[in-house]
Amino acid sequence: MPLRSRICDIVGIQYPIVLAGMGGASVPRLAAAVSNAGGLGVLGAAACSREELREWIREVRSLTDKPFGVDTLLPASVRRDGRDNAGPGKPSPLELASEYRSFADEFMRQEGLTEVARPPRRSNADEQGEPMFFSKEFFEEQMEVVVEERVPVYAAGLGNPGPWMERMRENGTKVMAVIGSVKHALQVAASGVDVVVAQGHDGGGHNSPVGTMALIPQVVDALAGRVPVLGAGGIADGRGVAAALMLGAEGAWIGTAFLATEEAGIHQFQKEALVESGDTDTVVSKSVTGKPARLVRNKWAQAWVDAGKEPLPMPYQSMISGPVLAAATHAERKDIAPGFAGQGLGLIRQIRPAREVLEDLVRSAEESLTRAGQFC
Repeated sequence: MPLRSRICDIVGIQYPIVLAGMGGASVPRLAAAVSNAGGLGVLGAAACSREELREWIREVRSLTDKPFGVDTLLPASVRRDGRDNAGPGKPSPLELASEYRSFADEFMRQEGLTEVARPPRRSNADEQGEPMFFSKEFFEEQMEVVVEERVPVYAAGLGNPGPWMERMRENGTKVMAVIGSVKHALQVAASGVDVVVAQGHDGGGHNSPVGTMALIPQVVDALAGRVPVLGAGGIADGRGVAAALMLGAEGAWIGTAFLATEEAGIHQFQKEALVESGDTDTVVSKSVTGKPARLVRNKWAQAWVDAGKEPLPMPYQSMISGPVLAAATHAERKDIAPGFAGQGLGLIRQIRPAREVLEDLVRSAEESLTRAGQFC
């Protein structure tokens, strides 16, 4: 049974397999490799400055003539509240920052980590610097680049792209949005997105409190065929792709399976950590970004649990975690900075070329769908 759906026609690809826009991992060479193999490669550009994002887009265009996408974050809490996310009667994140930096410094001391010099973020020569990382202004500047560069596909990894829909439509950009509930699926559908990505709790990175198996069919039913759905969350092989299709999805948004590839932008020690880990080796934590995200179990996430401390909201938590994870990455500490991953982790057994991973996903999905016919 050939693996094809209307998503292939919407975005102009051969197979309805989409690379998740994983920050730090879904770099131009990986996105291009997936697109060249017949899927849709998506750049994980959440942390890119405007100049870096523009360079990434142009680099992937130099590596493929196939459609590709760009994924950034549009968190409503940050865009709505600006600088101060404190609740009534609570100290603001800025007021807590000194205490939390001390906590991070003590963690680094105990783990023998040394802070590494991080290159300053670049800015245009005619402007006075760049906005605060993961701030309202930061996200909006990224979207300006997305519009200016007329990318083939845009994916909102978090939040609603509604405010930019008209301008992207004028450019012919197809738009996806990653959601974790029926409510949010209906909201982004009302904004006019072309594809909804239903990502369940099994997925790596920011995800939903609802399990993948339960989320996909409920989103499919709610949208009633008006907008096609990509299933996501813990889908790491062709059997998972087939299962998503059986639940009503029309393709799959896949991250973890592409992490342990030669083209992925993460470090070699992190790829090795993925291969060495199993089904119980992930945890959901706010310790990296300030929003719940599934990552490989590690000492930094556990330290917050042991101390009984609530991480700061986005964007402030990344200011606390950034230096720690940079130091741990420099030291190649698998026990502190192994990275994000979904619960399909135990299915990752070796580091391979991205094309080989995609071809296996397609072959296995087609075989699984064919086998399913014997039960009819």
